[in-house]
Order: sequence, then structure tokens, then C-alpha cells
Amino acid sequence: MADPWADDDDEELKLAIALSLGYDPEEQKKRREKGELIDLTQDDGNSGQGNNGGDAEQEDDDDLVIVDRSNAVRPKPVPKQDAAAEQPVVPSATVFSALGLDRKQMEEERLSRAYKRKVSQVDGGDRDDGRPTRRSRLDEEPPLSFVRREKGKSTIPKGPASSSAPLAISEDTKPAAPKAAASASSRPPVVLPFPRGVIKKTWAYQQPRKGDDIKIEEVLQKQHLQLAVVSSYQWDEHWMLSKIDIARTKLILVAFAANEAQKEEMRSNVPRDRIRFCFPPMHGIGAMHSKLMLLKYEGYMRIVVPTGNFMSYDWGETGTMENMVFIIDLPKFEYAEQREAQEPNAFSEDLFYFLRAQGLDEKLVSSLRNYDFTEADRYAFVHTIPGSHTEEDVWSRTGYYGFGEKVRGLVRCTAEPLDVDFVCASLGAINYGLLSAMYYACLGDPLLEYEARMGSKSKREPFTARVNFLVREHMRIFFPSRETVLQSKGGKDGAGTICFQSKWWQAPTFPRELLRDCKSVRPGVLMHSKIIYIRPNDPDLRSGRCLAYVGSANLSESAWGKLVRDRTTDKPKLTCRNWECGVLLAIEEANEGPNTPVIAEGGAQSRGANAGEDRRGDDLSDFEGRVPVPMEWPGRVICEGATADARRPWMFGEG
Repeated sequence: MADPWADDDDEELKLAIALSLGYDPEEQKKRREKGELIDLTQDDGNSGQGNNGGDAEQEDDDDLVIVDRSNAVRPKPVPKQDAAAEQPVVPSATVFSALGLDRKQMEEERLSRAYKRKVSQVDGGDRDDGRPTRRSRLDEEPPLSFVRREKGKSTIPKGPASSSAPLAISEDTKPAAPKAAASASSRPPVVLPFPRGVIKKTWAYQQPRKGDDIKIEEVLQKQHLQLAVVSSYQWDEHWMLSKIDIARTKLILVAFAANEAQKEEMRSNVPRDRIRFCFPPMHGIGAMHSKLMLLKYEGYMRIVVPTGNFMSYDWGETGTMENMVFIIDLPKFEYAEQREAQEPNAFSEDLFYFLRAQGLDEKLVSSLRNYDFTEADRYAFVHTIPGSHTEEDVWSRTGYYGFGEKVRGLVRCTAEPLDVDFVCASLGAINYGLLSAMYYACLGDPLLEYEARMGSKSKREPFTARVNFLVREHMRIFFPSRETVLQSKGGKDGAGTICFQSKWWQAPTFPRELLRDCKSVRPGVLMHSKIIYIRPNDPDLRSGRCLAYVGSANLSESAWGKLVRDRTTDKPKLTCRNWECGVLLAIEEANEGPNTPVIAEGGAQSRGANAGEDRRGDDLSDFEGRVPVPMEWPGRVICEGATADARRPWMFGEG
């Protein structure tokens, strides 16, 4: 490992600092030979799944101390190329032996220097020669490195200063503790990049950046990430580990496993001391399709809901695919009294409910209450939990029914008819029954379709005729045509996650007339986004009544569920197959107040061929600046009678 102190003129001081932090190279060598030494990259075992885990969000870790060196100032500037390659200092026997220095002599010199610094501080902080004393090397090391301490030996100063930014101070450096505490208390408050939430497109290679996109590196902020809970349908492990430094970051992966053997195989393929798994329960045939990240930093937590998986192409690195992502940063409470005073809101309650259903450790879920969810209340957390749900307090809060309830909670006054645009990467065997249920869910009345379907024939038939007309006239489904896929940068090989089957397209119940070609405004880029744009058809009624969904759910019964009558209880039962999650946003009025979500700069509406035409009130311009519109709108109608030409929908596996 390269010596991070190679530019310093006082070579031996770095060793003394390590010794003052409790690292005895000879003792470490003995312990390493006995197998007793704990690697600095190891976890403390307090995070994970089920009863085996602990509070992964807990600040006061029994074995792990976060050394905050954010005020570091070096005597000599580090060249830019060297600074980028800097890594946290990891004292080890190898480092000490390589220096070839006498420890006893170095320790005596260190104590002498410490005494001189102490005396000079009493005299006003100046040297005998009139020059200011040099800063402690503890303040000059790279920020946020991890230091393992010995059992039973506290290295955190007691008192309020240590609760906000604990510093690793050993017994040998007790005289410097007040100085370190003062430095911690004087640090500026944490700046939240997205305090009110934002929706962006993912960055795409070789595409111009206009302020409405974001890179995976900008989402993760690798150098400051302490803990990451990540759920995904697909994984690229090597790519993931290039984006998350597991030496400094605890990692919990929420993933699918078919059986216990596969779970154990997955566990054996990763370092168990740094990466834990959570395997949500699956009920029958379905998919662990939800995508969610909980990212912990010093002073705040970031909630991320992407439409893409943890794959390089889903985050634009191949330049062939794009997605959407919701991000919000929640500040951490400074005092326990603030936490206790916080009333749960709908967003936090639904998030916690979903995480518990997936099987995440209760201590981890409970620790999320350390963060202020006030700004998240402007959004709704939408989810689908697989299974047959017969209890009303369960089926009324998940799937399409829960989605409809959240619409009603955000927009209490909607106007019919609604214009609804679905953007999908996969389509199921959809029909007018599913679309009717989704239509009334978008209207905030998810029970209406079920009651009509379960009612008498005299009531059901006129209702069905009317809602089918509304769906036909006011819904669009955006899905790529075969031509769009073949002309994309990745071609047919880049469309492996865009799924549709010819048997569903050929079914007489499939609503072919609703399909529009989903073509990105970024030339040659395919879309893996899942979005729903909802607005009243009458432009005069749209102010404050438009909504948008961004999440993992495609347009299918597996993703949204179906409400049926249980034969045993004769009561409603919601049947779902997939794990899904997303965020619902109400678009606020133009005269926005202080509670307006953060708007991405340059996030203007994207239009197709008629970009120069004023189509306000007739297009998606109501979402301008709040939710990007990544596809050409209104989109070409996909040929209804086509069987083999390029304008038919892209069919998975047919090329």
C-alpha cells in the first residue's frame, strides 16, 4: 500500500501518531500470529437480518470508531492526482516494519514533542522561534477512516461534543482531547444536497448533461458512505464493489434466493464480515423486483428509489440504457427529545411497514426514527407485498389499492376524466380489467372498480362500458417498438431487460390501441424507467391536481395485484406476486411556497418532433421542472395489425 504520508517532512511523526492511537506493531504481530487481530475492515457484527443482527444505524458502535478528520490541513498541498488515490490510513505490522525505525526512540521523541506542544499552548500557541505550532497530525489525516479499538478501552471523549462527531482519542493523547472536542463542535452543520427530494434521470455515457440527470457516484458518495441497505432485482457484484468501499461501508443486500442452499451460496461468495443479506419471503411464483437504497452518512440519511437495478448499464455506463431515480436527504436529530417528539407520517410508516415485511432487522428499522421525516411527508411511499392478503389493514395499504389510497391522501380533489400515461420496461398480460382498476386508483377511488365488478349485472355492464371508454380515450402505454430497439446503440443485445411476449400481444383482450412507441429523447438510448403521469384532462383543472409515480412497478397484475372476493370469508382479498416499491409525488401549483420539492436545474420538459409547438394543457408540460419526461410525447402508435414488421412491440427473446 502506498504511504499516504510520503510528502511529509517529519517521517517519524506518523508512526508516533499510530502508537498514540493504541497500535503496538509488536503486539499486533503477536496477535496476528495467534489469529486474534481484528482486521480494520471488519464489521462489528451489529447489522444484518433477523435476530442475528443488531442496530446497523447505531452511532455508538462497540468496536468501531469513526474518526472525523474533515478539518484536515496539511503543511504541503497534495497533488491532485495523488489526492484522488489517497486511502484511509490502516496501521499494520507491515507498515511499521517497513519503516525500519526504533519504536522506543520514536515514542520518547513523540512524548517530548507532545510536552513541548502542551507548553507552547499555555504560552499562547507559538514556538520559541516565533513560528506557530504545527497542527496535530490527527487533524491532517484523510476524512472518515475507521479505527478499531481494544475491548474495554474507551477512546471516545465523554460529553456532548463526542455525540455529534466522535474522535478516536486514546489514553496516551488525553491532553489533546479538549482541542479535538472543540474542533468537532466548531464544524459547520451538515449540508443536505436534496433536503426536499428530487427526481432525476440517470446519467448516460456520451449524452450531454443538462442538470436533470445524476451519476451513481453522485448518488452513493462513496468516500462518506457509512452504511448502505440496497435492494435490487439484478446484481453486478464486481461493479457494485467498485462503487461501494466495503472497507469503510457496512453493506446489507436485500435479494432473492430460491431456497436455503442458494442463500448459503450467496453468503459464501462475499466477505461475511462486511456484507450481510436479507432474503424477503416469497409467496408462490413472483419476483423480488423492488429497488431501494438507504444510505447513511455523517448527520443524515439518503433514501433512494431507482427504477433500475444495481447494474452498470442501468446507470448509464454503457450508454445504452437509462432509468429514473428519486432521492431525498433526511437530517439526523441531534437530541433524543427531538426523536421522541416526531410524529410518524404516512411516508415513514409505509416505509417501515415495507422494510419489516421484507425481513430487515427490527433494530435497523427502528433506528431510522433517528432521522427527521418531515420533508418526506410531501411524498407517498408506494409498495407491493406479495401474497394473498385477506386482512383489510393489509390489502388496503399495498398494491394498486394502496396506491389509490395514497393518491387520495395527496390530492383530495381530483377531476374526471383523467389522462394517464404509463411508461414501462415490461408488460404483462394486461386487459381492460386491470386498466380499469388502475384508472380508478389514479383517481383516488380504488374500491369503485371492485364494487362494480362484484355487483349485479345491471350495474356492472354500464359501468364496464363507461370505464372502457375512459381508458381507451385517456390512457397511453409507452413501450418500445422493435424498430426502436434495433436502432438503439445496444441493439437487440441491449434489450435483455425489456420484456413482452407475443402471446399476450396476440390475445384478443390485449388493449393494442393504447400502445405508443417509447423512444427516448436521448438518441439511441433505451428506457428501463417505470413512470406514471396522472393529470385531469381539462387543463383548467390541472393546477395542484397532477401526480407522478416513479418506482419499480411495471404495468402488470403481478406488480399491482388484483382484488377478488375470498371464497371462504366472502370478503375482499388482494393477490400480488412481486415485491415492488416507488414514490408518488403531487405536483404543486405554479406559485410554489417553501414546501416545494427541490427542482433539478435544467429539468425542462422533453418533447418529440413538435418541440417548437405550444402544447401546454395538451401534453406533459405540467410536470416540467419537477419530473423529467424522458420519452418523445405523444409517441407513435404501434401498428395494431402488424405481425412481423418493425413497428410491432419489442418481443423478448425474438430478436
